[in-house]
Amino acid sequence: MPKNQFQRMVFALFTVLITVHAYILYSLFFVNSSVLMQVNGTNNVIEAVSKQGGIYMLGNYAPIWLVAVVEFVLAFTLENVLGSPLSFKIALKHFNPMKTNPLIFETVIIAATVAIMCPAMSFLAAFLYYPYYEGFNFLHLLENWFRLVCYNLPFAFFSQTLFIQPLVRKVFKMIFCGKSAKEKSEYIEETAA
Repeated sequence: MPKNQFQRMVFALFTVLITVHAYILYSLFFVNSSVLMQVNGTNNVIEAVSKQGGIYMLGNYAPIWLVAVVEFVLAFTLENVLGSPLSFKIALKHFNPMKTNPLIFETVIIAATVAIMCPAMSFLAAFLYYPYYEGFNFLHLLENWFRLVCYNLPFAFFSQTLFIQPLVRKVFKMIFCGKSAKEKSEYIEETAA
């Protein structure tokens, strides 16, 4: 899809922008909702976050917009430096894009990206959201990392494969590729009639 460095950066920007927001919602409303509500004595996740003064990050409570910005910067950097280049190399190592169905080739790239990005971002999240008030323990950090990978990997694979990447590819094609020859001919026939 992306043909040059600028297009790769734009593609990564769209992907990370959607993915970060999806993960924040997933983490707050599905993974941590019961703990947040129980600790803060509320029946609503938004009330719980508001009551505690934000999201716990790096030993302090940060507003949700700051959490989104930090995660976006980390994910965008990691995607451009590690995720995207390695996933494409992995796909090329096992499949020839000229002989492989494009859907299969794109799915392999998505799976490879998830296999790289999910453990890497989960490791960064284990540091960001570590309970520093309990003191630091490296084994506890590894336990948190493993737990986050177990939670995030299925969500990452299915959300990227079924929702995020198809949406990003559609938007990307609309911006950079314009209409296909078939769409152009259909448009000409419709306007001529």
